[in-house]
Amino acid sequence: MKFHRVLAIPVLVATAALTLTACGDDKASSDTVVRIGTTDKDKAWDIFEQRAKDKGITLKITNFSDYKQPNLALSQKQIDVNLFQHLQFLGAYNVANNDTLTPIGSTYIVPLGLYSKKHKTLADLPQGAEIAIPNDPTNQARALFVLQAAGLLKLSSDVKSPSPADIDKGASKVRVTTVDAAQTALSLASVDGSVINNTFLERSGIDPQSALYKDDPKNPAAEPYINTLVTRAEDKNNPKLLQLVELWHDPEVQKAHSEVTKGTAVEVKRGAPELEQILQRVQQTIRDGK
Repeated sequence: MKFHRVLAIPVLVATAALTLTACGDDKASSDTVVRIGTTDKDKAWDIFEQRAKDKGITLKITNFSDYKQPNLALSQKQIDVNLFQHLQFLGAYNVANNDTLTPIGSTYIVPLGLYSKKHKTLADLPQGAEIAIPNDPTNQARALFVLQAAGLLKLSSDVKSPSPADIDKGASKVRVTTVDAAQTALSLASVDGSVINNTFLERSGIDPQSALYKDDPKNPAAEPYINTLVTRAEDKNNPKLLQLVELWHDPEVQKAHSEVTKGTAVEVKRGAPELEQILQRVQQTIRDGK
């Protein structure tokens, strides 16, 4: 999941919902504070924050240390919206936690790639090569699809969310080791290759153009991996939150994001109803165990 670094008159923010607060002489405040969570605050976020401020929105940004925290914080009303995850990850969270967190706008999609410090091409990988992949179910499944598309392994069944148990070992060139997503880049020194999310490429100084293989973000099959702004279902029509979707697509924000991702992120503009439909399909597939 990529995942990337995705608010002045006094204001009162209710813990349960966003509010505009009257201020002095019955004059309505023009500013709103929006608490937003991410795992990837970078220089694109600095411009995003400024564009929001220009529109009277003060972003209070929390940069979480791992993927598990932003959805829990959103559900518990510690933040108002988050921007860090794709729909597959969101669907897995909702199903596992019986939650209804909802996408309100798309941001981007990034390819997922296989990287190596020991080998220069796919052909260089030896029989039995060890490949590290993320251990969270959503990124793990996508990583297995990447390795299958690269011709390095074969899945024994036609499942939409495979795990290592679905690998046909006799028909596969590589074996996989599951590690925390944050460890995939750090594992490069000890394995033949790693499937690494863009978030950890940047943190580890790995050139995304050096991938031995990547999936195609424009393929319709990649729709579950569209990254989105997400909020609680009851807030999905909040105009200030919806305004953040527009601001993320500001040309200057997009230019900075392209620089940060070294041109690998593909901007995606999908409306909330379409995103909800994709999310519903993802969640049903997860519930069906396919």
